Amino acid sequence: MKDKISIVGAGLVGSLLAVILKQKGFEVQIFEKRKDPRKSVLTEGRSINLALSHRGIRPLKLAGVYETIAPYLIPMNGRMMHDQAGELTFQPYGKEGQFINSVSRAQLNELLVVSAEKAGVEVYFDHKCSDIDFESNSISFENRENIASDLIIGTDGAFSAIRKKLQFTDRFNFSQYYIEHGYKELAVEPLNDNFRLAPNYLHIWPRGNFMLIALPNNDKTFTCTLFFPFEGDPSFSSLKTKDEVDDFFSKYFKDAQELIPDLTDQFFYNPTSSLVTTKCEPWHKNRSILLGDAAHAIVPFYGQGMNSGFEDVRLFVEMAENMNWEWDKILPSYSSQRKKDADAISELALLNFIEMRDHVADPDFLRRKKLESQIQERYPKEWIPLYSMVTFSDIPYSEALRLGKIQKKVMDEVLTLEESEVNFEQIIERFNALKKGD
Repeated sequence: MKDKISIVGAGLVGSLLAVILKQKGFEVQIFEKRKDPRKSVLTEGRSINLALSHRGIRPLKLAGVYETIAPYLIPMNGRMMHDQAGELTFQPYGKEGQFINSVSRAQLNELLVVSAEKAGVEVYFDHKCSDIDFESNSISFENRENIASDLIIGTDGAFSAIRKKLQFTDRFNFSQYYIEHGYKELAVEPLNDNFRLAPNYLHIWPRGNFMLIALPNNDKTFTCTLFFPFEGDPSFSSLKTKDEVDDFFSKYFKDAQELIPDLTDQFFYNPTSSLVTTKCEPWHKNRSILLGDAAHAIVPFYGQGMNSGFEDVRLFVEMAENMNWEWDKILPSYSSQRKKDADAISELALLNFIEMRDHVADPDFLRRKKLESQIQERYPKEWIPLYSMVTFSDIPYSEALRLGKIQKKVMDEVLTLEESEVNFEQIIERFNALKKGD
């Protein structure tokens, strides 16, 4: 008989992990503090839409659930930039045929919970973890007796109850950082049962210190998210009346304002939420381990929060199989090996916020992107742009970060040249020399 595994957190990562572990023959149960989302009213304005890409799709296929999820995905071929005059500029994400997928977090979570139940996983909602004994490997809940398990996995998000208990153990390091920006969601309803914006793009209104984005949903709506400072002028704290909100959107997001007739009502009704980065180590204690946001919550600006969590699942299962499911060896090995990549995507996500809000409309940035595309076209094996490494490959995040920094150094040098002086062969030679440390 195989081990009994308890997963705390029935979100995206926990549900997917449960499906795969059950398929491997383990006895799996999930405990979730929230009510069953299929039986409760969805709370609007609390969850940024997700962008599913290669790193997330591969584990979904491994679990055999991708075909169930695919009908709910909307491909986005690139960024559609909106300037203050309402003019549009398209920036592809990668090579022709490469795209990311917009998907509702709530829909995806429900599909994964259903898949877990169909696989035979026991899912318990309304089970809030109150304590965990790492020596006996047992979990206490507010409304039932203790549960003992052979393995406990915490996939309970950025404010993980399992991680909080780890913080009281010896030699456990933890940090969290809130950026100065928060976010607020606004819904764009369909017009005559059609999208009000072109659906196959991630729409961005970059405005320097803040920005608005919009992702399509398969019910013909768009979920807009305003990323905006909490304090200062302008900021969430400076917009106190409906007139002030109207004036702000009229000045900075006029074309978006026209898409949302009840903009001010939504603005004051929908919550303003914060954005946190968390880091910790080690991710394990005895026979307990953290995965996903519980181990490494990141800001959403690279669209990799869910994807990195799903990749956690794949890499964890692959390592466990290779090590013959010997948990005492697997947990410390996984915890130490994956940490560097989690730190790397955390850094990349923060850097991409600056790119999205400040640089995407800058002429130098546009020239850089054009040149990188030309380099990749000529040398597709030698030069893969950073965004493509992160979004369309399995290259470890830490290696993508390392190579991306080298690419930036090379491109900074290239951008000082006149167009007639650019030599693509020399660019590749310089890049390869820097990679080797010459």
